[in-house]
Amino acid sequence: MPKPQVTPPTDQPVKLPDPVALSQAMVQIGERSARVMQEFMARQANNSTPPPTDSTHIAEAFLQMTQKLMQHPAKMMEAGMSLWQDYMKLWQSTTQRFIQGKTAEPVIAPQKGDKRFQDAAWSENALFDYIKQSYLLSARYLQNMARDTDGMDSKAAQKVDFYTRQFVDAMSPSNFLMTNPEVLRRTAETGGENLVKGLENLLADLERGRGQLRIAMTDEKAFAIGQNLANTPGKVIYQNDLMQLIQYDPITPQVKQIPFLIIPPWINKYYILDLGEKKSFVRWLLKQGYTVFMISWVNPDAALAEKSFAHYMLEGPMDAMRQIKEITGENELNILGYCLGGTLLGALLSWLEGKKDSRDVADLPKLNSATFLVSLLDFRDAGEVTVFIDEAQLNQLEDHMNAKGYLEGKTMATSFNMLRANDLIWSFVVNNYLMGKEPFPFDLLYWNGDSTRMPAAMHSFYLREMYQHNRLSKPGAVTLEGVPVDLRNITTPSYFLSTKDDHIAPWRTTYYGAQMFKGPVRFTLSGSGHIAGVVNPPEAKKYNYWTEDGLPKNPDDWFKAATSFDGSWWPEWEKWLAEYSGADVPAREVDAARAIEDAPGSYVRVKAN
Repeated sequence: MPKPQVTPPTDQPVKLPDPVALSQAMVQIGERSARVMQEFMARQANNSTPPPTDSTHIAEAFLQMTQKLMQHPAKMMEAGMSLWQDYMKLWQSTTQRFIQGKTAEPVIAPQKGDKRFQDAAWSENALFDYIKQSYLLSARYLQNMARDTDGMDSKAAQKVDFYTRQFVDAMSPSNFLMTNPEVLRRTAETGGENLVKGLENLLADLERGRGQLRIAMTDEKAFAIGQNLANTPGKVIYQNDLMQLIQYDPITPQVKQIPFLIIPPWINKYYILDLGEKKSFVRWLLKQGYTVFMISWVNPDAALAEKSFAHYMLEGPMDAMRQIKEITGENELNILGYCLGGTLLGALLSWLEGKKDSRDVADLPKLNSATFLVSLLDFRDAGEVTVFIDEAQLNQLEDHMNAKGYLEGKTMATSFNMLRANDLIWSFVVNNYLMGKEPFPFDLLYWNGDSTRMPAAMHSFYLREMYQHNRLSKPGAVTLEGVPVDLRNITTPSYFLSTKDDHIAPWRTTYYGAQMFKGPVRFTLSGSGHIAGVVNPPEAKKYNYWTEDGLPKNPDDWFKAATSFDGSWWPEWEKWLAEYSGADVPAREVDAARAIEDAPGSYVRVKAN
C-alpha cells in the first residue's frame, strides 16, 4: 500500500538538535519570558481602562442567527446532508489513494489566490490533502450557514459573517505545527531549531508590544525614515500643532505655474506616497514638472485630545493653502486628498463654497482642481470596517479614548489587519513562530506597522458622524465652524481614483460620493487594493485601470461601459491635472530663510505606543 511521504527527502537527513545549544536557548527563553510576563502584569495593573471589546454583542448576533436557523429546520437538514455527502466523496477518494494509489479530482479546492496551501504536499500527500479538503468543506459549510441565514438584522448578519470568517481563518490546518506539512518538514530538517527560533520571535514580539502581541510583519531594521523611505529632498517650511508643511526641491528646470498640495490620511503617515525613489508618487510628480507640497500630520498625544475634525481642516489644508500662496505668489492651487485626507478635502471644498463671500477666506488661493484617492464621502456601505462601529462599541471606545486622550495606533492597525487576517496575521504566525523565519523586508508592511494615534474628539466625531450616521452625505447634517456642509454645492473640477479590491473604501461606495458634486467629475478605477492600486508607478508595469467619461447612477453600469488599460493610472490622471496647472514657469527653489528643518521633518518620526 502506498504510504504518504511525510518525511524529508533522503538527501536531507534528519538533523538532531544539539542538546547543549538547545538547553542554553531554553534558559534564555525562560529568562525573557519572565521579563515579558512581569512587564505585562505591570501594564495591566497601571491600565485602569481596558481596551474596548465587543464580546457581548458578538454573542447576541450569533444567538440571533441560531434562533433564525431553528425556524428553518429543513434548510439546516439540507445543508447538513450536503456536507455529509461531500465528506463521503472525500473519504472515498482518500481511501482510493491510500489503498490503490489512484488520484481523484478534488471534492473542493482552495480559492484562487489562497496562499495557505501552496506547498506541494498539500496536494501530493494523501493525508495532508484530506486534512486540507476536510477543512475547506467545514469552512464552506460554516460560512454558508452564516451568510444564508434569512431574517437577520443587517448589522448582526455582518458581524456573524465577519467573526465566522475570523474563526474559520484561525482554525486553518496551516496554522498548526502537526497539520502543516511545510512546518513538519522544516522541523525535521532543523532538528526543532525552527520552533526554538519561533518562540524567540514570539517573545520578541511580546517585548515590542510591552506584554501585548505585536507581530513583526517585516524586518524593521531594513528601513529608516529619511534614508530609504521618505527621502525625496525638500524642507519643512511651516508647522503648527497638527502638521508640518513640506516643500520639495524641484527636479526639472521648468515647472507648472499652479502648485500642488497633498493631504495624506492621518490614520497612517504621509510617506506611503514617498516610499522610495522607485515607488515615490511625490518624486514622480516632481519629474513631471510640478511644485509639490505635502502635509505631514503630527502623531498626537493626550495634549491634543480636544483637536476636532474642524481643527484638522483649519490647521491642516487651510493653513497650508495660506502658506503656499504666500510662498509662490500664486492665487490658484491644485489639491489632492488620500483616503481620510480625501474625506477632509470634500468637507473643505463644501465649507469654502459656504464661505466664498466671507473675508475669512479672502487670503486663500482658489482651488483649481481636486483629486480624491480611495476616499469615502458617502458612507452608506463602508465595508467590513463597520463591524467595529455600533452604539455600544462606540461608547466603549469613547470611554477608552477619553481616559487617555487618544486612541492607540495599534488598536486601529489590529482592526484593519483583521479585514485581511490570512494575509496580515496568520501568514506571519506561520512564518515567524512555526517556521522560525525572520519576516522579509517590505516597505509597505513597514509603513503599515508605523501606526499613528487619533485624538479623542476628532476620532469620535469621525466615527459617529460619518461611519455610524453617514451625515457627511446629507445636505447640512454636518456643521463645521458654523458652516453647514453640503457636498452638492461643490463646483471644483474633481478626479476620483478608486481601487477594485479595496477592503477599506469599497469602490462602489466611493463612486456614490463622486456623484454628489455639482462640478465636473471624472472617475477612474484601478486594479488591486487600497494601497497597491494607488502606489503603482508606471515603471512597475503592474495591474490595470478603467476609465469612462460618463457617470451613470449605478456603478456597475459605469464599469460595464468603462475601457480597461494596462499599467498605472498615474499618467492618465496627470494628463487631466495638466489642464488645470497653467503654463510652465522657472522652477521654484525652496526659500532657505523659511526652512525649519530638512524633509521629512520631525513629526513623521514620532512613533506611536
